Amino acid sequence: MSGKSLAATLAVFVVAASLARGQETASKDAPVQSDSMTGGTARHSSHDLDNAKQWIKRFAGDQRDLWTGPDRVRSNDTDWLLMLGGAAAGLIAADHSIMQHNTLSAVNTRRSVDFSNLGVGALVGVGGVLYLWGKKTGDDHEQETGLLSGESALNALAAGMVLEGILGRERPGAGGAQGKFLKGGTSFPSDHSAVAWSIASMIAHQHPGPLTKLFAYGLAGAVSLTRVTGNEHFPSDVLVGGALGWLTAREMYQKHHDPNLGGEAWGDAPGNDGGETYRDPQKLASPYVPLDSWIYPDLERLAALGYIHTEFLSMRPWTRTECARLVEEAGATIREKETHTAEASRIYDALAREFSLVPETSDPDPPGAEPNRNLHVESLYTRLLGISGQPLSDSYHFGQTLINDFGRPYAEGFDPVTGFSGWANWGRVALYARGEYQHSPAAPGYSQGVQDLIAQIDMTPVQQAHPVPEINQFTLLDTYALTKISNWDLSFGKQSLWWGPNRGGSLLLSDNAEPICMFRVARDIPFTLPGLLGRLGPVKAEAFIGQLAGNQFPPRPFFHGERLSVKPTENLEVGFSRTAEFGGVGRPLTFGSLFNTYFSLKSSVWYPAWDNPGQRNGGFDIAYRAPGLRNWLAVYATLMSRDDPTPLFAFFPVRALMSTGFYVPHFPHVPRLDFRWEGVTTDPRNGGNKTGQFAYWEVFYRDDYTNRNNLIGDWIGRVGTGYQGWSTYWFSPRTSLQFGWRHAQVASTYIPHGGTLNDESVKLDYQLGSGLTLSAYVQYEQWLVTALAPATKNNVTGSLQLTYWPRYWGVSK
Repeated sequence: MSGKSLAATLAVFVVAASLARGQETASKDAPVQSDSMTGGTARHSSHDLDNAKQWIKRFAGDQRDLWTGPDRVRSNDTDWLLMLGGAAAGLIAADHSIMQHNTLSAVNTRRSVDFSNLGVGALVGVGGVLYLWGKKTGDDHEQETGLLSGESALNALAAGMVLEGILGRERPGAGGAQGKFLKGGTSFPSDHSAVAWSIASMIAHQHPGPLTKLFAYGLAGAVSLTRVTGNEHFPSDVLVGGALGWLTAREMYQKHHDPNLGGEAWGDAPGNDGGETYRDPQKLASPYVPLDSWIYPDLERLAALGYIHTEFLSMRPWTRTECARLVEEAGATIREKETHTAEASRIYDALAREFSLVPETSDPDPPGAEPNRNLHVESLYTRLLGISGQPLSDSYHFGQTLINDFGRPYAEGFDPVTGFSGWANWGRVALYARGEYQHSPAAPGYSQGVQDLIAQIDMTPVQQAHPVPEINQFTLLDTYALTKISNWDLSFGKQSLWWGPNRGGSLLLSDNAEPICMFRVARDIPFTLPGLLGRLGPVKAEAFIGQLAGNQFPPRPFFHGERLSVKPTENLEVGFSRTAEFGGVGRPLTFGSLFNTYFSLKSSVWYPAWDNPGQRNGGFDIAYRAPGLRNWLAVYATLMSRDDPTPLFAFFPVRALMSTGFYVPHFPHVPRLDFRWEGVTTDPRNGGNKTGQFAYWEVFYRDDYTNRNNLIGDWIGRVGTGYQGWSTYWFSPRTSLQFGWRHAQVASTYIPHGGTLNDESVKLDYQLGSGLTLSAYVQYEQWLVTALAPATKNNVTGSLQLTYWPRYWGVSK
């Protein structure tokens, strides 16, 4: 059944039924006001159709309201609309992999197509029967159900056909099931799904009994599924088609349904979109504070000093709402304790001004107020960075000169960066964007001998030697949309995560690589588990699923992770993490493989390609600070087990990658001086990693745990041991002078003769004014990697960054 034939059938039925019903009931009551999500349009019942001209006018008005609805969408609807958009985007990315696993026989494929046609025909038939039965028995409710079912289907079909023509997506049977858009195809969205869900939704709301809903929605769902198994549509096609049908039915029901005839309410009344200028922060979407923000070091100092007790330092980033809550907690502690330090008060005052927790002369907002609608420019910055001497830029094999820098490209010479960041929120929805122009000069590439060595240790095909080209690009870093539902943040887009208490590097997730495109669910406010589990204390959890970019072996793998952190006491934090890299070219993404990544306890070598759970990693971390208001020491450690099914395997140090450290937030008589020391190794004692084929590597995923060729995890690499130390003197919360040292050593069993790296650095952060900061950085490095150069090399890196924080560049309502 083609879309054109279906449209013609529906049009004939709807026009004939509408005119017949309109002539019989023209004298009935006029309509009431609209309850539509789009608002502003008067409701017209199905009685108001005396002739074909009026029906055409009504159809045109319905189409107008459908296409202009997004301009009038309410924030109440944005929660599920954003979830729908995220799900559709995720499916579009996965469509090709899913369809590759659609291996039904030709007979079963034909049966699926036949069933989908029969299913749509059955739903259209049910609508027609209801109309004819109502007409015979004089039941206006049944007549309206049949008529509005047909109108909904026709409107959904018309809108779907317009989208098909504009988007032009190829069908699964064309172009190797790539599903490319703008190719003249008719795949996106699915007409059958749109019609099926429009009729099913209308019938389910006109007759809201459980059996009716089960029949209607079950049949519509079966139609959508068989369009995929019949190789007629991609999963994203039927999802969007079904959503289009549901939305169209809701629009028709709210505009034309006569509530005196029965049926259930569908949608909230318009005008309840929040007339208040300020709302409860727990009900408003709030963007995340970027991982390189000055806010985190100050909040960590307050926590280490004992003024914050509900922070989760090993799960970042935090939303602005969460940061404001922690600042309020610090303020309450300072006010309660007579022995609070002057340094704590200085830090609190700076953070309180950032989050409007204290009134300012030029700030009309009340303390702690969160605007319902806000558009804000967060920062404008430019960084002038230069490197003299040959740097290292491949921590996956040899080492890395610049670490935890969002995967920005660099080479010997001038490497400037200029960018911006900003955010907007509207009720339960927030948008965040950070983009920058990046330049990196051309550089000599690896020699053919080095390429041969890499192929040997990675077990990959030999790549030809070639120079590194000059890079001039505009890149989006953290850029995402977010909605908030019951203190859970649902976000989709490019995002950076940091899992672990360490600050120099994180074994599981860090900002060492470019942000990953992902769908993420995270708890904003800590919660307590019920019953005996409540003794675990406050809990935070998050999960994500995304796709890595820039990988070659294999291309386009998927990546997901889950984390749970608890605080049994205010000074102890324990975290459990798990990540998995799966799918990719050669291993199709299927429901079975996705299920196994979460629940399988067996090694991936026992699974065929279509059910393979991929490479999984378990993580465990712990952080403890000495109790008391004069806290002077915090200790922490992270363990990561490679290719183990649960985080519990990380407890076995002989197999685990390890990272440990301690933090002294202040010294006696020198309260503004702190010190931190960390050590890390990816060379576990069991010896299984000596050749580099254990940590951050797997027999199928041979550039494992990388995004755009940079490690997602710790900068130390695959078979390395390293140490870092920093000491910082804080002149003020935003002005500091830091001295740093870093040492790394690569095992000789991995790379011939191994490798060493030593860095010494000085960094100055200086607040020039209320909205302007200057950062200056100088690093001297010596490295020896015999595989790259026979003698010791050295380089000097210098950077100067100017950042403007335009506090009042924004619009609030």
